[in-house]
Amino acid sequence: MRGAEAESELVHSLAISSARPSEHLSLSPSFQRCAFASWIRGNVCKKECCFFEKGVREDACKCGYSKTDHVDEAIKPEDFAGESWDRHRHVREGPTDAFGDISFGGLGQKTGKYVRVSADTRPEVLYRLLTEQWKLSPPNLLISVTGGAKNFYLKGRLKSMFHRGIIKVAQTTGAWILTGGTHTGVMKHVGQAVRDYALSSSSAKGQIVAIGVATWGVIHNRDSLVCSEGCFPAHYLGDVSGQGRLSCLDNNHTHFLLVDDGTHGRYGMEIELRSHLEKYISGKRLGNKENGVTIPAVCVVLDGGPGTLNTIYNAILNGTPCVLLEGSGRIADVIAQVAGLPVTRVTIALIHQLMKKFFGQEYEKFADIKIIEWTKMIQDIIRSQHLLTVFRPSEDSHGYLDVAILQALLKASRTSESQCWKRQLELAIAWNRVDIAESEIFTEESQWKSSDLHWAMFSALVGHKPQFVRLLLENGVSLWDFLQDEVTLCELYRQLPSCFFLRKLAKRLHSSCRSRRQPFGIRPRAHSGQGETISMTHVCEEVRHLLGSFTKPLYPPPPTAPYHFNMTMEETSSSLSKNQAGSRGSLREDHAEAPRDPGRDLFLWAIVQNNRELAEIFWEQCGDCISAALAGSKILKKMAGEASDADEAEAMQELANHYEEHAIGVFSKCHNSDEERAQKLLVRASPIWGRTTCLRLALEADDKSFVAQSSVQALLTQIWCGELSVDNPVWRVLVCMVFFPLIYTGFLLFRRDEVIHRETEKNEEIKTLESVTGSTLRTNSSGLDPPRLQQPKLLGCWSKLVCLYSSPQVKFYWNIVSYFAFLFLFAVVLMIDFHAKPSAGELLLYMWLISVVCEEVRQVFHDHDGFGLRKKAKMYIDDLWNILDVLSILLFVIGLAFRLTTELFYAGKILLCIDFVVFCLRLMAIFTISRTLGPKIIIVKRMMMDMFFFMFLLSIWVVAYGVAKQGILIDNDDRLKWIVRGAVYEPYLIIFGNFPTNIDNAAFDINSCTIHGTDPLKPKCPMLNDNQTPAFPEWLTIIMLCVYLLFANILLLNLLIAIFNFTFQEVQDNTDRIWKFQRYELIKEYHSRPAAPPPFIILSHLYLFIRHVVLCRPPVKCKEFNDELPQVEEEELLSWEALMKDRYLVSTQQEQSQSMERRILDTAQRVTTISDRLETEEPSAAAMVQILARLEEQVVLSTQALQRIMDNLTSQGHATSTTADETADTLTNVSETEVGFHVNARQPHYPDSKLTRFPVPEEKVPWEVSFSLYMPAYYASEDSGDHVEGSESEALDDYRNPGGRTGIRGRGALGQLGPNMNLDLVVTRQRDSDRSVLEYLAVWDESRGTLTLPGGPVKSADHLPVMLKRTMGKTLYEKITAKVSEGTKVSEGYVDDCRNTDNAWVENTVLNIHLDRTSQVMVDINNMVVSGHGSLQWQEVSSKTRLGSNHRDSLRQVAGLHNRKF
Repeated sequence: MRGAEAESELVHSLAISSARPSEHLSLSPSFQRCAFASWIRGNVCKKECCFFEKGVREDACKCGYSKTDHVDEAIKPEDFAGESWDRHRHVREGPTDAFGDISFGGLGQKTGKYVRVSADTRPEVLYRLLTEQWKLSPPNLLISVTGGAKNFYLKGRLKSMFHRGIIKVAQTTGAWILTGGTHTGVMKHVGQAVRDYALSSSSAKGQIVAIGVATWGVIHNRDSLVCSEGCFPAHYLGDVSGQGRLSCLDNNHTHFLLVDDGTHGRYGMEIELRSHLEKYISGKRLGNKENGVTIPAVCVVLDGGPGTLNTIYNAILNGTPCVLLEGSGRIADVIAQVAGLPVTRVTIALIHQLMKKFFGQEYEKFADIKIIEWTKMIQDIIRSQHLLTVFRPSEDSHGYLDVAILQALLKASRTSESQCWKRQLELAIAWNRVDIAESEIFTEESQWKSSDLHWAMFSALVGHKPQFVRLLLENGVSLWDFLQDEVTLCELYRQLPSCFFLRKLAKRLHSSCRSRRQPFGIRPRAHSGQGETISMTHVCEEVRHLLGSFTKPLYPPPPTAPYHFNMTMEETSSSLSKNQAGSRGSLREDHAEAPRDPGRDLFLWAIVQNNRELAEIFWEQCGDCISAALAGSKILKKMAGEASDADEAEAMQELANHYEEHAIGVFSKCHNSDEERAQKLLVRASPIWGRTTCLRLALEADDKSFVAQSSVQALLTQIWCGELSVDNPVWRVLVCMVFFPLIYTGFLLFRRDEVIHRETEKNEEIKTLESVTGSTLRTNSSGLDPPRLQQPKLLGCWSKLVCLYSSPQVKFYWNIVSYFAFLFLFAVVLMIDFHAKPSAGELLLYMWLISVVCEEVRQVFHDHDGFGLRKKAKMYIDDLWNILDVLSILLFVIGLAFRLTTELFYAGKILLCIDFVVFCLRLMAIFTISRTLGPKIIIVKRMMMDMFFFMFLLSIWVVAYGVAKQGILIDNDDRLKWIVRGAVYEPYLIIFGNFPTNIDNAAFDINSCTIHGTDPLKPKCPMLNDNQTPAFPEWLTIIMLCVYLLFANILLLNLLIAIFNFTFQEVQDNTDRIWKFQRYELIKEYHSRPAAPPPFIILSHLYLFIRHVVLCRPPVKCKEFNDELPQVEEEELLSWEALMKDRYLVSTQQEQSQSMERRILDTAQRVTTISDRLETEEPSAAAMVQILARLEEQVVLSTQALQRIMDNLTSQGHATSTTADETADTLTNVSETEVGFHVNARQPHYPDSKLTRFPVPEEKVPWEVSFSLYMPAYYASEDSGDHVEGSESEALDDYRNPGGRTGIRGRGALGQLGPNMNLDLVVTRQRDSDRSVLEYLAVWDESRGTLTLPGGPVKSADHLPVMLKRTMGKTLYEKITAKVSEGTKVSEGYVDDCRNTDNAWVENTVLNIHLDRTSQVMVDINNMVVSGHGSLQWQEVSSKTRLGSNHRDSLRQVAGLHNRKF
């Protein structure tokens, strides 16, 4: 198939392509480097100065570079003559000349990647560079680490916390760490953390991504990085001692983006590009999904100065959460000190005090206006408490920085009331931090619906996050609801990771497509709707292939889907010859009986991808856990046998053994609890596993340990004895076989008699207990187990006789007797009665053999388990005894054919004699049932295999010596039989002590040989001398014989003995297990075998032929090996099995908790906890002192407030005098400031302009508070931002903002000085007649892309905004205007608007008009809603509505007016 044929999904196409032959060659490293260099030159630029102008030094330009660093055109430029140097005009871009791999010297030879980029590079290009060219996986979290650029001291414990925390959060979440990239300050600490992780971790798979964004112009030794073709690698020397004002790159970062703005020696040139890159990355969807949350970003701050404060402030404005480390120094500690205080208490004086404390001598350089500006910024920062997190090592999360960072991100996501938990959970799943989800999301107060968490379950499954899967199951996810249709399960299979099963599915998919298209000659279309997609039909076929064709299909096919092809490759040829409709109908009939079990479905999904953790979770959820474990073992062993990767096959085999142990553990619990029920579990047909049994699955999976259990063997022994008791001695059974009337005397026990005896004893015990206690146990328990109250009936005379001779044990003994009789008759015919004309005894022998042949044919075609003819024939041939049966029958037939001819009569007898030997060897099969001799036969088989391979080694020495001896002794003997005799036969006999006489002259007899080889009965004489003595060198032949005896007799034979001894020791421990496993086949054979032994068995064969072939009657179902239980009994049995499984899991957990490894880990963890507590003891005391100081301060303030209240009450309302001091004025107005001043009106940047407000701290907002340094700029929109110098105009003095100072004078963007009236119209209605839902009318704002309330500027609150006429239409506008008088004013007054100035402000009125559902205005509005294409919409009044903050407040007031919960 072609690669462009409608591939619906990327993972799907990858799976399909993995099944195809490779269509491309792997690219060489040199070619990849050339391609990378070509991409860099086409997308990435550098900057260089194109105009040299002398700066402070004669040989240096104002750009900072020396004259020699400029090109010739820049020295004497003609284009810029007469101009002064400008960074924006005289710096040009060109192809970058520094990129490739960077290698740092020193220990470890760390390598990374780097590129020199222009400061104007688009962030999307950089992101493509990181992900596509440098092959970084998209991050699940972006950590921007900022702070002090100079080296600063961190306390040992805080440093350790930072290193562990930043690495753990990056490692567990798959985050990118962005820093400045140099070997100083906070960047150096991040590099050390990455280094510590690299040294402690041996796994390259979990590499930490640390990206350094540094300024190119401040990098020391950057010349070594320059090469126009790229450096692979560039050897960089970090010479810290000689760097001067420059900085060296940190050798522990993995990637470097070196930002070039064309200047030299100027720091901070990378800040703008770094912020753009961070903003772009945080706008990408998490996991490259089309929808969902974006990549979260967090800013981690250590130390820092004023520049760091600006970074924190901008991050808060952009909605990025910030985590500050208390104790790291300077600005981080300043903010940490005031983070818990109310904004009103963060005063200028307090910031002065803290700046002096934490900045030291650096504080003396700060101007007062800067302190005021920073105070305002700090107030804005701590006002956004949801975005600010202070990590206090003595208090937070037991000192875990990673938890504090992730909690900060979740805290930031809680701001939106609508679906905030979903974003938090999606982030926690992406980070794979189940601890965060448990502590922050799945709390005791939260209650979840299963449907709300289905998407999370799907993400956790596809992302292989077993801990989250278990957490979701514990918090209410129902697997029945999750997999209520096959769409979800099919999608899970489509998103399987690359694994062996996925490749098999892809191959089956291609085979399916070819089988559908080739017979009809249909050409595939490139864009057909039916692309190559995996369906549950393909999954079902492949699972059935792995489980075995004896199982029924597990998943029903679609009602309208055609039947593609048969389930197994072996059955393809037979299925094509069948009628298509008949095949489809039979398949659906099989499927109709298969119930669904979501635990089984997900267990299968996990097993086929060899996912141990997920498989363990869903095995616990399976309804039939023993069958599930055995089925998993079968599937894994089948895949391990077919897999080509040795490591993958070994992992599958290991997991298969693990689930065999699970099956053994649960079944042992079942057997110890109730032996009868446990035996039912073995032979019951499991509806959810293809109607097969546990015993059959264990046999097919070759789970010898499971079958070897005493409980399984007890069942097999019970089946072996049939209706006879297992306690009967063998001699009694043998006696009753001959003298059957003894069975009526009680000489032989029957199983039913034992059951009746046990029931009788039980009833007697109950009667005795009732007589002693006076209770009525039988009456109370009469309705609990009705089947057990039915007493089994005694066996009749005929039934006992039938039970005796239909017992597999008796059948086996009769067949042994029959076989001995057959061998006796065979021996008599061969030795006494073998004539040209067959005698009566010989004819009887032939009839006897015919009955044996018929039985062998019956065994091949008897397929009660539904294996199919090919599978059954394969199983037949795999048995050694069956091979001997076939060989003996073939030899007998050939010998019989020769015997019936005159020419080959004697040859036929010889063949029959050899055949007698084979029949005698077949006699060893009778010992397989013996517990003593059965395992020894297994050892003999293994030794025969060893001896077979040993003979190859022995034959080398035999032939080597024999040929050499024959060539030395005999000259040109052309008689083949004497050559073979001398070269092979005689050397072989020497091993067993038959020493030759012709190698020694002393024993030479010329009469025992012929000189010329003319006598066929004598060997040829050796070469003779003239005196008729052998001419060969006697010393050589004797030495050769000695060497041959040394190696053959002593070395090789002892080697064979050692091999046999090793085989015996190795197999001895497993022979009992192997014998018990193979015992099943013998029991199964004789259970299905007719009762009569050969030759009388021919009558049974004739009866079976007439019944099945002539009368076409179905075979009798055998309940001993496959029992269909009633539904009620099935459910009871599975419930009991689930209880036993829980007991097994509990006992397993107890064993693990009591193991030595677990105890060592627990002890180590406790020691670590104690040491951490000892380290935090002193800081905890300091924190307690700080808390007490704050409490004391609060008490003082409360006392002052209470004193003022008492004074006011005493003076009966007269105001108290206030002092003129600004600090005292602030303290005395605490109660007033609790209401809060306007915030939006003091934002730093005025909207729709480039103007910046004058910073106004919280304490300086009221006009009553003096602010001598207050010098706001003037702005009016029609003046295009003109500034007015000097004194203010008289017109502005007449208007003063009632909310206080705003940091800007003039009218601003408002229409007039003073109040600007605005009206918000809230039109409400009841959605239906029962008045359960209140709705409001919303307007879609095209410019903002959001919903708003209809409203706008008005001259009076009694009129509607004119701008609504365009939105609603003239007619509707007039009708609503008429309703204004009937409306209710919800609120009116000053609004905290970002357009407000000192002299102009917005005052808003909220008007609610409630309409009746039957009014004409409602009809007109509804018509407008329908015809307006979304411009007008009815929305429910609730907290989930997406409006601006002011409009949400208005809606909340309207909801309160109508007594609705918002």
